[in-house]
Amino acid sequence: MTAYDIAARLPTIDRLRQRGKALAVLDRIIDRGEPYYGYTSRWGGNEAALMSNGSGDEWAAVFTADGAFIRVFDHESAMSPYGDPDHELWPGLLDGLPPALRPWVEEPAFCDETDQFLATAVLWRLADDDRWHVGDGIDFPPPRGPSGADAPDGSDLLDILLDDIVDRYVAFAEDYYEMAVDRATVAHVVAHRPLTDAVVRTLNPRLTVAELRDDLALIGYPVRG
Repeated sequence: MTAYDIAARLPTIDRLRQRGKALAVLDRIIDRGEPYYGYTSRWGGNEAALMSNGSGDEWAAVFTADGAFIRVFDHESAMSPYGDPDHELWPGLLDGLPPALRPWVEEPAFCDETDQFLATAVLWRLADDDRWHVGDGIDFPPPRGPSGADAPDGSDLLDILLDDIVDRYVAFAEDYYEMAVDRATVAHVVAHRPLTDAVVRTLNPRLTVAELRDDLALIGYPVRG
């Protein structure tokens, strides 16, 4: 799997935004600490879905009036700029990126202290596009992992955003938080149905909607009443 495969399976921009918000809400309910999945509706006049595993792997999907820009960084990927003597991006990674979205390559949050843009995969879609795009003609290194199942560009970090997001999140929570979560509740949040205390408490018995209101306002998620 590579970014080309992921691009063919990603949903529309609006649905991707919705799924990013759902992941952030689930994360805020289950764990009040440093977020694994986050979302902000106040990213300099834009919105952004964010993921960071705390070990150097991360992705961000920025939503603007022009479209959406996705940046993935897998710190162990052979496609990391740090694997190049001159810290150059992997050839082809940004080929075809529209001018309207190119400023995100200079976003400080996506660069290191030397202003080097850090990415191993980049995907984008303009507001009037009918599909997602990836750089033209990228020559990927071999897949990684014991069975060669790991994407060489880290694009598999975006798997959680695909159509089986509910099942993927249930599996993620069992692995990462070491807890079983109610699938119906996850589906409720993914569908953007309003939160109630009863829904919240199926995932965190000690939490109420009132305690989540600031987080939900920042995310832009509906609350009943």
